[in-house]
Amino acid sequence: MFNRLPAFLIYIIVTTLFFSCGKEEQAYVPKPKGFNRINLPLQLYQKLTEERPYSFEYSKSARILPDTFALAGKDWIFIYYPQFNANIQLTYKPVKNSQLLLKDYINDSFKLTGKHQVRASSIQEQRLLTDNNLTAMIFKIEGDVPSPYQFYTTDSTRHFLRGAIYFSTATKNDSLTPVINFIQKDMIHLLNTLQWR
Repeated sequence: MFNRLPAFLIYIIVTTLFFSCGKEEQAYVPKPKGFNRINLPLQLYQKLTEERPYSFEYSKSARILPDTFALAGKDWIFIYYPQFNANIQLTYKPVKNSQLLLKDYINDSFKLTGKHQVRASSIQEQRLLTDNNLTAMIFKIEGDVPSPYQFYTTDSTRHFLRGAIYFSTATKNDSLTPVINFIQKDMIHLLNTLQWR
């Protein structure tokens, strides 16, 4: 009986190797990481009722909050999305019929967008003619950046409005794509309904 044991073990080893080799289609691989489940609300809008030099429609799933940064102007606000821990920051500046001021505001917009070049894989610029015949410049910033979209619009004489979508989360942007697209549609709706006062 003890003489047969080594032959029996050799048979098991050879059989196991024979049936396990060459079947790569059944190879076990670790499961990829799952993405967060994101439930998006309906895109319904309401009009901004606060007294500002501008007016627009914004998402009913968002709240308007004042910008509390130390250097914030009185008409700077956040359109805050509590469900996504994200916001659209709006900074308003009066142009005062000064082409010099307007040029400075536009240059600042390009500089602030350019600060994302360190982590961005690309920055695309797009000029948008809105439903209200305003022109807006939109910057799409791809990669793992805190602000995937920024924009500015102006009437060239009295008003200048800059906006940026920000996420306060460490989640990678490829996981946030549905939310980014959702807020980007809200941003376009904001621009299409924007009116100066």
